[in-house]
Amino acid sequence: MREVVDATRDDLPLVTASLARAFVDDPVLRYLIPSDPDCRRTALGFRMLGLNALERGMVLRTTDSAAAAYWAAPGKWQVPWRNVLRTLPLTVRAYRVGMLRALSFLGKIEAIHPSEPHYYLEVLGTDPAHQGRGLGGAIMNHALARADDERVGAYLESSKDLNVPYYRRFGFEVVNEIVVKGGPTIWPMWREPR
Repeated sequence: MREVVDATRDDLPLVTASLARAFVDDPVLRYLIPSDPDCRRTALGFRMLGLNALERGMVLRTTDSAAAAYWAAPGKWQVPWRNVLRTLPLTVRAYRVGMLRALSFLGKIEAIHPSEPHYYLEVLGTDPAHQGRGLGGAIMNHALARADDERVGAYLESSKDLNVPYYRRFGFEVVNEIVVKGGPTIWPMWREPR
């Protein structure tokens, strides 16, 4: 098993490339970035998210960056405007004309976000060439141990119904369902601390 470590800004190129490959068939990304066969725009989106996550929580990765996760720390799930402005060039390059669609989608997600203290899993992915080896689970357990030590919950939105049982194995339960007209369905999930 590869070790789970905190990522730095220098690790983002490898992390974002792995995440872009992991999310190639993700319904939300296909809705927001419908035409991206080489994953370049998706990687830009993950870079923007990663830069923000480094400031607001933690970016965890395996030592080879085959798997990674972006977690916001308790009370820091909302991205400050200064961060939005700083990463705006990446956002525009990633979403292009889909910016309004992305903002509308984000608004729907944020409207039901829990207010109690929690770690927020924004992204968890494993490069397809390395899936099935427990790398994502190792990252998940690493972060959830921190949440449990701090006695706070954890929250995520699953963009695939097939991932709901995966997250349930870690103690998450579906608390809502968001149906986007003409787009994907999202399953918000909550985990109480243990």
